[in-house]
Amino acid sequence: MSVNKNSKISELGLIEYCKNIFKTRNPCVFKGIGDDAAVVKIAKDKYLLSTCDMLIEDRHFTKRDNLYDVGYKAVSCSLSDIAAMGGEPKFLLLSLGIPKRFKFGDVDKLLKGVKKSAAKFGVDIIGGDTNSSDKLIIDVCMMGFAQKKNLAFRDGAKDRDYIFVTGSLGGSIYGRHLKFLPRVEEAKFLTDNFKINSMIDITDGLLLDLWRILKASGVGAVIFEKLLPRHKDAKNMEEVLYMGEDFELLFTVDKNTGDKLLDKVKQRKISFPLSFIGQIIKDDAKIWYVNKNNKLISLKPRGFVHF
Repeated sequence: MSVNKNSKISELGLIEYCKNIFKTRNPCVFKGIGDDAAVVKIAKDKYLLSTCDMLIEDRHFTKRDNLYDVGYKAVSCSLSDIAAMGGEPKFLLLSLGIPKRFKFGDVDKLLKGVKKSAAKFGVDIIGGDTNSSDKLIIDVCMMGFAQKKNLAFRDGAKDRDYIFVTGSLGGSIYGRHLKFLPRVEEAKFLTDNFKINSMIDITDGLLLDLWRILKASGVGAVIFEKLLPRHKDAKNMEEVLYMGEDFELLFTVDKNTGDKLLDKVKQRKISFPLSFIGQIIKDDAKIWYVNKNNKLISLKPRGFVHF
């Protein structure tokens, strides 16, 4: 892969570059770089899922934030990734870059938040690393298991699939981004009972993460403003579409499965909020948006990117 070494780094471009230079050779690797977690086959119908999430002070949280909440969020981000792949989280490695200003009480508060999130879903903390750092850095490597039938990837969306999202969207930065509940149990219910064609967790904004599914699957989508579940904290539709850190599940299913899900929602047979928001179409990575006035608009997939 030829690149201009003086060109500006972009997050999406860097990921694509890594996919090209780090080719996997081991036949046990079922899914490598480019999804919410890597997938390695370890038995006939058992797969190991692995994901890493790094949180950095002044980027993902501030000095003013409660350290308990910061620790909770660090683990919850990785729990959300495992859930989005259709897996059950089991183990984690925790690495910390600790600033010199920290006292033991600060670290204790942080670790209690880590423990709370891990214990909620039966995850064991089995190791890690510590170092000194100018700012607080928390890196979580989480592992889980999944059966083949439950695995969900970004690249499986198909023409005419229904698009669903759990929970509600927008306004997360006003506090919810530190205290969200990862949709582990919801993902298990969905993958145990329905064929999920594609899935991702919403971290960087509804449109950007939807685009990631579309790009990987070679399809487009149409979504409807009137169907989007707006959180009470969201100040406008811009925040619903682009803010991110909702950590909700965004997924697609075929029409028959979608109709069954809608029927269960109508009959209140699903115990968590679930919304139908649109449909997959034959239009390569294009997002169409029907606003509240029924006007069709083409939207660009912007959202949060790290650089």
